[in-house]
Amino acid sequence: MTEDSENSDNASEHSTEETGEQTDNVTSENKDEKEDTVTFKDLGVVDVLCEACQELKWKNPSKIQKEAIPVALQGKDIIGLAETGSGKTGAFALPILQALLENPQRYFALILTPTRELAFQISEQFEALGASIGVKCVVIVGGMDMVAQALMLSKKPHIIIATPGRLVDHLENTKGFNLKALKFLVMDEADRILNMDFEVEVDKILRVIPRERRTYLFSATMTKKVQKLQRASLRDPVKVEVSTKYQTVDKLQQYYLFIPLKYKDVYLVHIINELSGNSFIVFVSTCAGALRAALLLRALGVAAVPLHGQMSQQRRLAALAKFKTKARSVLICTDVASRGLDIPHVDVVINLDIPLHSKDYIHRVGRTARAGRAGKSITFVSQYDVELYQRIEQLIGKQLPLYPTEESEVMVLQERVAEAQRLTKIEMKELEDKKSQKGKKRGAESDDDTEEAAGVRRRMRGHKHARGGKRKR
Repeated sequence: MTEDSENSDNASEHSTEETGEQTDNVTSENKDEKEDTVTFKDLGVVDVLCEACQELKWKNPSKIQKEAIPVALQGKDIIGLAETGSGKTGAFALPILQALLENPQRYFALILTPTRELAFQISEQFEALGASIGVKCVVIVGGMDMVAQALMLSKKPHIIIATPGRLVDHLENTKGFNLKALKFLVMDEADRILNMDFEVEVDKILRVIPRERRTYLFSATMTKKVQKLQRASLRDPVKVEVSTKYQTVDKLQQYYLFIPLKYKDVYLVHIINELSGNSFIVFVSTCAGALRAALLLRALGVAAVPLHGQMSQQRRLAALAKFKTKARSVLICTDVASRGLDIPHVDVVINLDIPLHSKDYIHRVGRTARAGRAGKSITFVSQYDVELYQRIEQLIGKQLPLYPTEESEVMVLQERVAEAQRLTKIEMKELEDKKSQKGKKRGAESDDDTEEAAGVRRRMRGHKHARGGKRKR
């Protein structure tokens, strides 16, 4: 189970609280001591839920939880602005579960999220927090069977966690399903929901749920679209904010690496070798890029698994499960996974491809150094990425140090990496041919995490025997 909300006092160097209850003239040391002693019980959370927090090893509330929970328990609408990894899920889950205890009802709360993975993760937290009180949750996302989902909805769960598109499908097509009695609406990662052009779906949902409800809108960034959504869906909201500008957490060591584009793969392999024993998330810009990098690393004997938008939902969940259980040490993904995923043991984030949007950098590197832990991020900057990289430095308000490498040590790997690249190219072509031969249906199966891509391994073995066998897969 995730520990998204474990004590994260180090959430941000310049964090400010916007409630009148906090005094501004306290020294930061005293403030830290005071924050350490605040418990969930002090915030007004009932005993049964405080015990659930202890079970999850949430020792103290995080900053966003301290700010949001008391306001939510007073029955107010909330706009929560906080950086990723700050415990937002707990900030809305606890007040909802407490209200559910006081007034048990089916179809009690709807949580809208931008991605399928985040939906499953939020469901995990609700189920863990509500285990002792018998909370029933259902996840309604694309890529899964509509009929099976309709059956789950017919059992009338308390909490529905959904992506907007699939929820609208059910509201329009599933007989007997409506949300006319809904008491709570949460829009998590609201900026991302709107960036993914779910505006039409969100409007449809807002039209069919009651006006008399509590609404919580959580977002890492306050964009114009989010402000518009706020005006449309919240009544006299209280704004709780724990970060004044785009920031990354204190315990994250951030570096950049300036390298020629053609040597990206060599440097990637060098860093993974150098920091072996750690777990890595490697970000790339395209689905094909994720598959290619996974095949390349596998050809070199590194346990890597891809995660991208063209994979079926089952494959995505399987890939995540392998990484979460540490069966694979490297997860290679596109931005589909850059937000919301809470995998506590990620040690290093590598931006193999620099993000086109500077804000995505914050969310990518936010996959490590979560909930008070330390972490490291390394961003590869080629000769074509300088302007994008400068924008990132401008956004986070600091210049990053260069990651130390010895060029002579790195280039020792060049020959082996070049051979792996050649084999990967052949394997990619084989997968593409198989896809086009078998049509779309077969394509969905060949988009797996390449575990069955044995051709590379076979050829690698043959190649190694020919060279006297260097490194065994």
